[in-house]
Amino acid sequence: MESEKKRIPMDIILVIFFLMLISLLSLYNLQQTYPGSENFVLKQSVWFGIGILFMIGIRFLDLNQLFKLSLPAYIMGVLVLGVLLINPGGIAPEINGANSWFVFGGISMQPAEFAKFTTILCMSYVIVKHKNKYGTGLFKSDFILFSKLLVVTAIPVSLIMLQPDFGTSVVYLIILGVTVLLSGINWKLILLIAASFVIIIGSAFFIIITFPEESTELLPIAPYQVDRIMTWVQESEHQNDKNFQVTKSLLAIGSGQLFGKGFNNLEVYIPEAQTDFIFAIIGESFGYVGCTIVILLYFILIYSLIVRGLKMYKIEPFASYFCFGFSTLLAVHAFQNIGMTIGVMPITGIPLLLVSYGGSSVLSTMIGTGIAFRIAEEKLRNEEYIF
Repeated sequence: MESEKKRIPMDIILVIFFLMLISLLSLYNLQQTYPGSENFVLKQSVWFGIGILFMIGIRFLDLNQLFKLSLPAYIMGVLVLGVLLINPGGIAPEINGANSWFVFGGISMQPAEFAKFTTILCMSYVIVKHKNKYGTGLFKSDFILFSKLLVVTAIPVSLIMLQPDFGTSVVYLIILGVTVLLSGINWKLILLIAASFVIIIGSAFFIIITFPEESTELLPIAPYQVDRIMTWVQESEHQNDKNFQVTKSLLAIGSGQLFGKGFNNLEVYIPEAQTDFIFAIIGESFGYVGCTIVILLYFILIYSLIVRGLKMYKIEPFASYFCFGFSTLLAVHAFQNIGMTIGVMPITGIPLLLVSYGGSSVLSTMIGTGIAFRIAEEKLRNEEYIF
C-alpha cells in the first residue's frame, strides 16, 4: 500500500486541482455578477466529475494497452470529425458560421478537441513503429517518417478546415512541428520542412492582409476569421466594433490591479467571457497575483510533463512522445488564449484548457492528463525497480 502511494504523482494532481478550483471560482464570480446567466459552476463541476472518472479508468490501462489503442482511437476520432460534415438529422447545426459541434438536448460537444489527443497518440505510435523498423538518421527513412506524420495530421486538419475552424487547425500543425523536431529526423530535412511551412503560412497571411475580401475564396477561411486577423494586424479607432472583446478584456484585467476586486464586484462586461475570455475574469477578480498563479500552474504542469518525457525516453519512447505532444498542446492553448485576452495574439476561439467553461475541452484535456498521469506512475514504478 505504501508503495502504491509513492507512485502517485502529487505535483500533477495538485496542479490539476488548483486549475479546476480557479475555474470554478471564476465562473462563480461571473454568475454572481450576472444572475441571469447559466449555472456554469454546476455544469463545469459535472464535466470535471466525469473527467475524473475517465482519469481513474485510464489508470487500469498499462502503456502497452495504450499503445495498441492509439490507432483505433485515432481512426474513431477522424470518423467522428467526418460525421460532422455529413450533418445527419441536424445533430451538427451551424454555430457561429461553423459545423464544429454535435448538439444533443442542449449539450454540445466539439469532436476536434478529442481528436487532438488521439492524433498525439497516433503520432507517438507511428514514430515508435517506424523507428523499430527503420531507425532514423537516413534521409530516405526520415522523409518516410515525416510523410507518415504529415498524413496523420493532415486528415483531421483537412476535416476541421472544412468546418471551418482555422484556429484549431493551427494547433494541430504546431503539435506536428514540435513532434517532428523531437522525433530524431535529420536536421537538413527539418530545415527544409520548416522553410516550406514558413513560406506557406507567410503566403496565407500575405493574402489575408493584402486581399481580405478575396481571401475567403482563395483560402479555407471564414469571413469572421479574416476580420479577427485584420483587427489584430491593423488596430485603429475605426475598428472599435471589431475590437470590442479585446478592449473590454484589457480593461477588465487592468482594473483588477494587484489583488483583484474579489467576489461579486465585476464591472466590465465581456460577451461569452466564460469560454474564450475566462482569463480576463481571473484578472478582474484576482488581479495580477491571480493571473501570475494561473501562468505558474501551467508552467509547472508543462515542465513536469517535459521532464517525465525526457526520463521515459529510453524506457518507453511512446510515453515520451505523448508527453511532448500533450505538453505542446497545453502550451499552445495557454499562450494563444492568454495572448488574445491581452491583445498580443489574434482572437481564435481557443479555450484556456481546464479553466475555460466547456465540456469538450474539459473532458479531452482530462483524458489526456489521465494518460500523462498513467505515464508518470509508470516512471515512478520503474525508478522503484531500479533502486
